Amino acid sequence: MERKKTLVLIIDDHPLICDAYIHALNLVEKENSEVSFKVTRAHNCDEAIAKIKESSNRILKYDLIFLDIKLPPSKDKKILSGEDLGLKINKLLPDSKVIVSTTYNDNYRIYSLMKNLNPDGLLIKNDLTASELVNAINLVLTSPPYYSSSVSQTIRNEMLSDLLLDKVDRRLLYELSIGTKTKNLPMTLPLSIAGVEKRKRNLKNIFNVAGLEDKDLIHKAREKGFI
Repeated sequence: MERKKTLVLIIDDHPLICDAYIHALNLVEKENSEVSFKVTRAHNCDEAIAKIKESSNRILKYDLIFLDIKLPPSKDKKILSGEDLGLKINKLLPDSKVIVSTTYNDNYRIYSLMKNLNPDGLLIKNDLTASELVNAINLVLTSPPYYSSSVSQTIRNEMLSDLLLDKVDRRLLYELSIGTKTKNLPMTLPLSIAGVEKRKRNLKNIFNVAGLEDKDLIHKAREKGFI
């Protein structure tokens, strides 16, 4: 029987993590004689968005995408992280299965990723073992979703429905983190000065730094993996 070719894109800037994914894919091939994987890698946001756009224009599109969340911004700063890439994937490759991986196991961050991206798999890198990756791949390809143990624990915990940060919030945090003055933010954000101040107050409440300076907000947002 001819093996079904599954096209895979790995988006991660750590070679060891990429190798771990490929090792797991090889194990799945050995266990299942009906499937084989053709793997492409992207090591940064610019490479990834180029491959995503290219795939969206092909008849044969990526079946499975591994997406690292903590990636440096693209050169044009339009893609700030893997989360922005995930939104692009959802738009351009809606039928692709996406396994998101992150080093952050904070409830805030996990909740935001689940609500914003709704991935087919969500893995915490500290949880990863070869057997967990094999399980994740098999389940995501056949009957998603798959969540690693830390994510499952978060789901069991009570989550705050008002904690979701949208793309404008994340762009605002990024601009503040690189030193953009509040008066200049309406030049890069679809907000007035009053809208910027309102967003900042809301973010400070979410991160429990209400009344403190912007630098405290940036510190807390960076600590929780939003920038």
